[in-house]
Amino acid sequence: MLAVVSPSCMRASLSMAQVLKRAFSAVPDTMKAAVIRETGDASVLKVEPDFPSPKLEANKVIVKNEFAGINFIDTYHRKGLYPRDLPFIGGQEGGGTVAAVSEEATAAGIKVGDRVAYSVLGTYSEYTAVPVPKLLPVPDEVGLDVATSCVVQGMTAHYLTTSAHADLIKPGEWMLIHGVAGGTCQWAAQMAKLRGYKVIGTAPKGKKDVAEPLGCDELILVDEVPGTSYEDYESVDIVSRIKEVTGGEGVKCVIDGIGKATMDISIDSLARRGIFVSFGNASGAVPAFPVLRLIGKSAYVTRPKLLDYTVDREELIWRSGEVFGWLKEGKLKVAVDTCFPLDQATEGHLYLEAGKSKGKVLYEIK
Repeated sequence: MLAVVSPSCMRASLSMAQVLKRAFSAVPDTMKAAVIRETGDASVLKVEPDFPSPKLEANKVIVKNEFAGINFIDTYHRKGLYPRDLPFIGGQEGGGTVAAVSEEATAAGIKVGDRVAYSVLGTYSEYTAVPVPKLLPVPDEVGLDVATSCVVQGMTAHYLTTSAHADLIKPGEWMLIHGVAGGTCQWAAQMAKLRGYKVIGTAPKGKKDVAEPLGCDELILVDEVPGTSYEDYESVDIVSRIKEVTGGEGVKCVIDGIGKATMDISIDSLARRGIFVSFGNASGAVPAFPVLRLIGKSAYVTRPKLLDYTVDREELIWRSGEVFGWLKEGKLKVAVDTCFPLDQATEGHLYLEAGKSKGKVLYEIK
């Protein structure tokens, strides 16, 4: 049972040391965490029962996690594709309740017991230290599982459909989104429609039931590649189909989280002065290509990341406010596919990498 910080801890008359001492009494010295001590396949992700708990620092809170999101970027960290210092706790998406507060957090109106979601490194654990500016207050109407799903995938979908295309697409114009039956692009397809774009989605035939309700104007179904997280994009002539749908013009924006397997399709599907937004590597990293490749349509390309589209708290709250608002209004439907207990950390990564998910995959932390 977590101790609750007494209101007396928050009085200005107390020193920072006193606040830290009382607040930190809510958090045990050690915790359960899924840790990577060497890079490699999913087997290197080990659950340790007595990993040191985070220490409360100035301008931070300690969150007692109830859920942690499992994302492809976590597998890139685990493999060493995106290097990190070893050892490290996996994950970068969490949701739970505030267990301990710093003086600055109290001044910002944050209280023990507040429901929050956030994105920082090291969320596959019972407790995480989170900077105050990174906290997203979760409305009572939104479950913590859904809120946790929003932090990386929802916020990524938001910046992809609102900002990463640099306004090179306008409402009423065509957008191609690959893999709309997957986690992030389920969000993206719905948000693109909310923004007024016409959407062409690609999805595997086996996930037609997931893709159809998203509201795409055109859905292109392709064969599956068993045991992988991506599809056989050569099983259908996607470029020809896109030209047919768009009257020969192509699309003004492509949102592509598949990577290597769809790069050529994405570039060849662009309309004049269209933009190729490459944000993921599910089938492998996009290889280097000559910039002259873009001259045919005077096209643009960008390789964005979420951190550059949540550069300050104002932007973070704007994006999360829109997403949570759409959730409350019923305009966004979020599918939580599976919750693995943290003790099954390896199984969670294997499930995601095998392409089995039809929505968000989470760890539930008890």
